[in-house]
Amino acid sequence: MYPVKRYSSVLVVYLLLFFVVACDNRNNTPGDYSSDTLKVYRVSDHVYVHLSYLETESFGKVECNGAIFFDNGEAVILDTPAGREDSGELIRWVTDSLGCTIKAVVPTHFHKDCLGGLQEFHRKDIPSYAENATITLAASHGFPVPQHGFDQSQTLWAGTLEIELSCRGAGHTTDNITAYLSGDHVLFGGCLIKASGASKGNLEDADVAAWPETVERIKSAYPEVKIVIPGHGDTGGKELLDYTEILFRS
Repeated sequence: MYPVKRYSSVLVVYLLLFFVVACDNRNNTPGDYSSDTLKVYRVSDHVYVHLSYLETESFGKVECNGAIFFDNGEAVILDTPAGREDSGELIRWVTDSLGCTIKAVVPTHFHKDCLGGLQEFHRKDIPSYAENATITLAASHGFPVPQHGFDQSQTLWAGTLEIELSCRGAGHTTDNITAYLSGDHVLFGGCLIKASGASKGNLEDADVAAWPETVERIKSAYPEVKIVIPGHGDTGGKELLDYTEILFRS
């Protein structure tokens, strides 16, 4: 009986190893990435945050968040890094490490921390989409101009993932939009949404009066949201929506 027990134990071990390898292959996605100019970290099954840096006169060196929504070898990127070199670095990571074709890049408003690297995406023949107001404002400020416009809302796809882009009102800018991934309950709020404890920040192009009402509409539109990615600072949950609304009602 002893040999039988021994071989049974060995068989169990092999079966467990097979299960672990099978699961690992099924979820074959890379871990976090970090360099001096770019960081990428995962927040859900189909979403990574990309973080780059923007030098500003008023706030110094600022961390800027974007997002990568991906599925079945395809990705959509929300906001570019501020420069062409770090945008190229992000494109290489998504293409080589994540193994995805980038189907689209979407600046969520017209500021440099959203579309400063847009030319690098265009150089790689990656199409860009933005709200028509963003296209108009980018052109009038001499910034890189997105290629394809839409009014108020647009749906994009990454594999089987449906990505809802929508403009629900003014706030940080008059053209700011959000991106929602219902399957993962993830909202990319961009600079419209503040991290916990953040100040009101850059108000140069803001509509402060409209801001809390816009956030209230977002909360009503996505009551099941679980993960919220702000334009700057740490990712959180729906409490970031509450914090932003209260901040601009005060």
